[in-house]
Amino acid sequence: MQPAKLDITQQPASNGTLIARPTGKLSLETVSGFLQETRAYSADKLILDMSGVSYLDSAGVGALVQLFVHRRNQAKKFAVAALTPQGAAVMQVAGLMKLLPTFATVEAASA
Repeated sequence: MQPAKLDITQQPASNGTLIARPTGKLSLETVSGFLQETRAYSADKLILDMSGVSYLDSAGVGALVQLFVHRRNQAKKFAVAALTPQGAAVMQVAGLMKLLPTFATVEAASA
């Protein structure tokens, strides 16, 4: 079995917004690196384009919540966009669709 892998690319957008696109699995094996990298982002608004996340587990959901709280404590905005059907299902079961700002598309999150 191959180790889980998660790569994150960044795309600066307008108005101090940063769009980050994780690609791979956001799971127990990758949350540490994910949090280490995303907590360092200084943009006023961070949009996570989750369309490239092939697998999201409870540890990954926990990492999203930690990132949300971290950014809120710094008075910075955070949004999750373009969840895959599997990712959306995990977020729904965890009851986080109403807690975390979640959008169908990156464009909707940017508006």
